[in-house]
Amino acid sequence: MLESLKNLISDLTGGDKHPSRFEENDYRLAAAALMVHASTIDGIATEAEQGRLRGVLQHRFSLDDAATDELIAAATLAEHEAVDLYHFTSLINRSLDENGRRGIVEMMWEIIFADGRVSEFEDNLMWRAADLLGVSSRERIAIRRRIGGERTDSA
Repeated sequence: MLESLKNLISDLTGGDKHPSRFEENDYRLAAAALMVHASTIDGIATEAEQGRLRGVLQHRFSLDDAATDELIAAATLAEHEAVDLYHFTSLINRSLDENGRRGIVEMMWEIIFADGRVSEFEDNLMWRAADLLGVSSRERIAIRRRIGGERTDSA
């Protein structure tokens, strides 16, 4: 009976859809929007990149399938509405420490390397995003080499 009451209240308040689960000020939404941007910046959102995007978000943010779908949908919308990277990177800078920001750069490289190649657009995006996140060129390149090596070794 308690479950029925819970379901009724849930239905009356919008169900389990959680339309605002990822609020505009949630760093996970900002990070996901950067990753959506990374997966599409070269004009080709490959299945490998989309699959890796989903896997990275699900694993790193400990999300279930439904929450991952919601985050990707919200991030895609936010990315399409954005005029620059600053909105996302400034929120991440306020929310995460240095290690957390490096983790975002790592996640972005994982998305980019998913299809086995890095376009000049993707490389430029990573340079700008890492700079805005306060990740040094040396660290960005080291992360790129580590992730790129992992991807080529497993391919």
